Parts: sequence; C-alpha cells; structure tokens
Amino acid sequence: MKSVILKRFGETVKRLRAQKGWSQEDLAAKCGLHRTYIGSIERGGRNVSLLNIEKIAKTLNITPSVLLQ
Repeated sequence: MKSVILKRFGETVKRLRAQKGWSQEDLAAKCGLHRTYIGSIERGGRNVSLLNIEKIAKTLNITPSVLLQ
C-alpha cells in the first residue's frame, strides 16, 4: 500500500511540472535526476530524500514546502 504523503507529493510534482509544459524527461534533465526516478516519484512509488526534494523544488522555482502541502 502506497503512503498518502508519497502519493500527494508525486501528484504535486506532476502538476507543477505539467504547468511548466515540461515532460518528465525535461524535469529530470534540469534537476540532474533520471527520468524513471521522476516517473516513480509522480506515481507515489518513491520515498524521496530531502536533497532530491530540494533539487526538484529549485528546478521548479518553488520552496520545498510547496511540494509537501
């Protein structure tokens, strides 16, 4: 069973990425992560480290707290 917080986090990443018109591959390249890792995050299948949360937030030009709302 997937954690609710992981699912919400992934949905937020996906929504913000889509708002910028970026593919998963675009986001991954911009923040130095692998495309399949971004896909797994968006599906709620990854327990993301704080360092990667920070990378994603900086790339999306938001604070990490926005991703955790």
